[in-house]
Amino acid sequence: MKLSVFWFAWAFALLVSMASAATVEHTFIVQNKAVTRLCKERVIVTVNGLYPGPRIDVREGDAVIVHVINKSPYNITIHWHGVFQLFSAWADGPEYITQCNIRPQKSYTYKFNVIQQEGTLWWHAHSGVLRATVHGAFIIHPRSGLFPFPKPYKQVPIILGDWYDGNVVDIYQQVLLLGDVRPSAAYTINGLPGDLYNCSRNQMFKLKVRPGKTYLLRMINAAFNNNLFVKIANHSFTVVAMDASYIEPYATDIITIAPGQSADVLFKANQPIGSYYMAASPYVVGQPEVLFDTTTTRGIVVYEGYKTSSKNYSKPIVPILPHFNDTPIAHKFFSNITSLMGAPHWVPVPLEVDEHMFITININLERCPKNGTCQGVFGQKFSASMNNESFVHPVGKGYSMLEASFYNVSGVYTTDFPDKPPIIFDFTDPKIALDTKYLFTPPKSTKVKKLKFNSTVEVVFQNTQIMNAQSHPMHLHGFSFHVLAQDFGNFDYTKDKHKFNLVNPIFRNTIAVPAGGWAVIRFQANNPGL
Repeated sequence: MKLSVFWFAWAFALLVSMASAATVEHTFIVQNKAVTRLCKERVIVTVNGLYPGPRIDVREGDAVIVHVINKSPYNITIHWHGVFQLFSAWADGPEYITQCNIRPQKSYTYKFNVIQQEGTLWWHAHSGVLRATVHGAFIIHPRSGLFPFPKPYKQVPIILGDWYDGNVVDIYQQVLLLGDVRPSAAYTINGLPGDLYNCSRNQMFKLKVRPGKTYLLRMINAAFNNNLFVKIANHSFTVVAMDASYIEPYATDIITIAPGQSADVLFKANQPIGSYYMAASPYVVGQPEVLFDTTTTRGIVVYEGYKTSSKNYSKPIVPILPHFNDTPIAHKFFSNITSLMGAPHWVPVPLEVDEHMFITININLERCPKNGTCQGVFGQKFSASMNNESFVHPVGKGYSMLEASFYNVSGVYTTDFPDKPPIIFDFTDPKIALDTKYLFTPPKSTKVKKLKFNSTVEVVFQNTQIMNAQSHPMHLHGFSFHVLAQDFGNFDYTKDKHKFNLVNPIFRNTIAVPAGGWAVIRFQANNPGL
C-alpha cells in the first residue's frame, strides 16, 4: 500500500511538473556591429547587437526554441555549453560534428529540452573563433523556485572574457597560416575592460549592492585560453554550484575558473559602506609572458549610500591577486570542491567501469608546408593533439559527422581513435619540452571513439611537458562527468587509485587538467549521439 501511495505521489508530481513546463523562445540575429574598446573602433560579430549576447533564462524541464538568423559574413553555429541535450544531439551545435554551418543569409532553429540540471551555463558560437564575441549566459532556474541554500537578494551574471586588438577571424587565419600565437589585448567583465586599460575608465562594470544583502554571482569564463583568478577586495565568497551542479558550500576569498567553466557564487555585502574593486587576472604556467595577456580587468562594487562626491571619498579598495603562475592557489581551489550529496539532480558515481582510456594532451608542432612561412618553434606551426592524434573537421564531405553516422555514410570519419598514446615515456620530464622525438604529430585525421550505450567510461587525462606544460581545459559535450582525482606528475594507477573520491566527487562538464599533471574522470554514456 505504501509503495502504491509513493508511486501515485511521484506520478502526480511528474504530471504537475510537465504541466507547468514552459516553452522559452528566442530569436538570435547574428550580425556585425562596430564597438569601441581600448581607444579603437572594431567591427565584431554579435547576437542582436549585444556584447555579451542576450541572456537566456529557463526553468528545469522547459523546452527551448532559438531561431538563429545569420546576417553576418561568416558561417555560424551555436553550442549550448553544458546543456545535456538528452536525445536531442542534433541541437548541440558544434560545426561539422552535429550539424553543418548556418551560412550567411541563412537561418536555423534549435529545439531542445532542459532536463535534470539547474544552475549557470552559457551559450556560444561553435564555428571557428566567433565565440570570442558571440556568447551569453544560459541560466537554468529550479522548477520549484527553491535553492539548496538561502535565497539570494539578487542574481547577477558575471561573464569574464577577453578582447583582441583586431578582427578575431583575421587573427585566427594568421595563426593557422603562420603557426604563431596572438594573445588578447585585454580581459573583460561583462564586455567591459575597466580602468587599467587605455581609454577605458568609463568602460567598467559596476555592481551596486545594498548593505547586508547576499548576491548570487553567476560567473562564466568565456575567455579563449586562460584560467582566471577572481577577487573582490575585502570580501569573501561561498561557492554553491559549478557547471550547473550543486556542491558542498565552499568558502574562499578567491575563485579560480577555467575557460568554459561556470560557478554559482554567493557574495555578501558585509563590509563598511564604500567601493571595492572586483578584479580578474590570468593563471598561466608553462608559457613565456610574451605569449599571453598578463593584464588585469577590473569592475567596481559600490554600496548604496556611498557618495563619491563627499569630502570623505576615497578610491576603491584594491584586491591583492596572486602571481600569474601561482599553481598552489589554483590547485587548492580545483581539488577541494565536492558534490552536494542528495541535492536536486545529484548523480552518484558509477562504480563498475566498462571502458578505460588513457589520453595524453599535448601542444605539438605541425610541419610547415613546403615553401611556406611559419612562425612557430623551429619555423613550424603549432598544433594540438590527444594521444598524438590531431583532429580535423570533415570539411567538404557533404555531411556532419552525426548525419553520416545516422545514414551510415562512410568516408566522413573513422572509428579508430586510440585508447592510449602510441608510446609511453616520462610525460612530465622537463627535458622533453623541445625533444624532436615527441614534438610532431602525424597528418591530421577525423577519428572517433565508439561507446556502447549506457557503458561507464573512465578517462585519465595526462598532461605532458611537450612544448612546456600548460593547464588544458577539457570539455565533454552531452554529459557531465565525475572528477575522481587530479594531481601532478605521471599518473600511476597502483599508486594513485587511493586518491579517487568515489563518494561525493564534483560533477561537471569542463575540467582544467593541471599543468604537468593528470585528472581522472568517469561518466555514463547514456546519451546517444556524437
